[in-house]
Amino acid sequence: MFEPLSNFELQALSLSIKVATAALIVCLPLGLGLAMLLARGRFPGRWILEAAVNLPLVLPPVVTGLILLSLFGVRGPVGRVLHDLFGVTLAFHWTGAALAAALMALPLVVRPLRLAIEGVDRGLEDAAAVLGASRLAVFARITLPLAAPGLVAATLLGFARAFGEFGATVTFAGAIPGETQTLPVAIYSALQRAEGDGAAMRLAVIAVLVSVLAVIGSEISNRRILRTRGA
Repeated sequence: MFEPLSNFELQALSLSIKVATAALIVCLPLGLGLAMLLARGRFPGRWILEAAVNLPLVLPPVVTGLILLSLFGVRGPVGRVLHDLFGVTLAFHWTGAALAAALMALPLVVRPLRLAIEGVDRGLEDAAAVLGASRLAVFARITLPLAAPGLVAATLLGFARAFGEFGATVTFAGAIPGETQTLPVAIYSALQRAEGDGAAMRLAVIAVLVSVLAVIGSEISNRRILRTRGA
């Protein structure tokens, strides 16, 4: 169990880091926009958007992967357009794994961001607007800095969730070594081998450490949000 990581394990680890980072690049800006919309917006059907954001939390990951495959596969409506016009194929490619991970991580990115934005004093934003600041300036100089603990929590939770994604990834992107075989998929693959228990356990320890560190960091950030609200 305590042997050095093999090339197979290092490959899975590096791929998971790449996929989780790419997923975070996708879902952080999207999550920030959705969090701002849900925290500050008042419009008909808002609850539908909120439900859609949270849907990946309750849908079986395999179903999410199947939906992605139906839409973004080579024969899917979106996937066909991407393939024919741009030569881009997401299914069974590491970018597809990143897309699946981003979708599964999105609810955990939106929640702490929304909580943090709701805790920002609207009076400060209104005062800045009265003094002539544009909406973008108010957001960049008032809202975002005050919501920074939520951004930290969202980053940590989003990365950990994307890093550990399995069901949607294996359904949409497969388990191709070096291409889509992320750390969780590699754990599953190792367990299928007669002598793969050691590799699976070493990779599982890494996954647990990443998750624990992310949760601890998120809790610290959440406490800062609550202290800000109570101030």
